[in-house]
Order: sequence, then C-alpha cells, then structure tokens
Amino acid sequence: MTLLIFDCDGVLVDSEVIAHQSLLDVLAPLGFAMTLQESFGVFAGRSLKDTLAVIEQELGRPLPPDILEQGRKLLFARFEAELRPMTDVANAIYAMPYPRCVASSSSPERLHLALVVTGLAPLFGARVFSATQVANGKPAPDLFLFAARSMNTLPADCIVIEDSVPGIAAGRAAGMRVIGFAGASHATDELAQRLSAAGAHRVIRAMNELPACVEGLRPRDY
Repeated sequence: MTLLIFDCDGVLVDSEVIAHQSLLDVLAPLGFAMTLQESFGVFAGRSLKDTLAVIEQELGRPLPPDILEQGRKLLFARFEAELRPMTDVANAIYAMPYPRCVASSSSPERLHLALVVTGLAPLFGARVFSATQVANGKPAPDLFLFAARSMNTLPADCIVIEDSVPGIAAGRAAGMRVIGFAGASHATDELAQRLSAAGAHRVIRAMNELPACVEGLRPRDY
C-alpha cells in the first residue's frame, strides 16, 4: 500500500512567509540582514539546528541564549493569528485512500500548533515526525526513512510531497517518489523550476492536482 509522506510548512499549511519573516525580524537587531526571498533560498526545508548553524556562521559569533525563545514566541503568536491551511489540501487528502503521515524539519511543538490551528491535526493523529527525532535533517534521507519505518512501509512504496529543494533531495536519497509542490503564497515559477531540477518526479501548483498526480506515480502492480 502506498504511504503518503507530507512535509508541513509550505505544503499542508501556508506558513513560509510568516515563518521566514518572523525569523528575519528577530535577527535584524543582531545585524543579520537578508531579504525574504533570500531567506527562502537559504533556509527553506532546513532543520532548526542547521538554520542556526548558518546564521552563526554568517554573524561570526554565537547567537544570544534567549534568541530561540524570542523567535518561538513571535512565531507562535503569528501562527495563532494568521496561519491558514493550504487551499484545497483537506479535500485532496480525503480524496486519496492511502495511509499518510507528516515528516517535517520543524519542532514537534511547532508542528502540533500548525496542525491544530489549521484544523488538519485530525487527518494525521500521532503520525507526525520531526527532524528532532533523527541525526541529520534534510537533505539527508534520515527523516523520511524514519517515517517509513515507523509506518511499516518500504521506501519504494512511499510518495513524498515537498516544497523545498532540500526536501526533494531527501526524498530522492531515501529512494522514494517525490512530488514538488509550488502552490504556497511564497511560491514562484523559479521555485517550480528548482524543484524539478532537484529531482522531483512531478511538480504541481495546486492541491487539487495532487490526487491525480499520486495515482500517476504509484507502482502499477498494486
């Protein structure tokens, strides 16, 4: 049976503009200057650990010890006020009679809030996996392989839905079929091209395209 593995940010929930702008707002007083589009290119799909490492390298010094809590409070407040599910994502999920889970670079607390606020939590229950549970975040395959093992599914029977280049690379490295999604509010034609170039088997621009795309990628011997 096919297992659908969904990334969360930029796939299930339209969070990337909120999340990246919150990050830049917290870092600005430290002298960290980056445009929103640059942030998407550098940080999209990365775990918090990897994101912090890049920021500290750019700053040339460790981040203040309270910066994570500042960022968490700001982001969570904006999620509660602004976060919305991706258009048509619930209908698309209901249309596909396959097991499903979430595998995201975000922390468990952020994932829980995002899914609850958008009303998507009942669609996944406890089948939500975070990069905090594995040694290496995307683009390493660890998280997707962990999700597949936890769901008792072979990698060859998994289809990943991702919106970032590291996520596409992780899915391919895991030996899974990968659908690139370029339909969130931050998505551009350039993003769609980058997802395709990174190895996505298909790229879609709207969630109502997902069921047919999944059917086209499933092994024919099912």
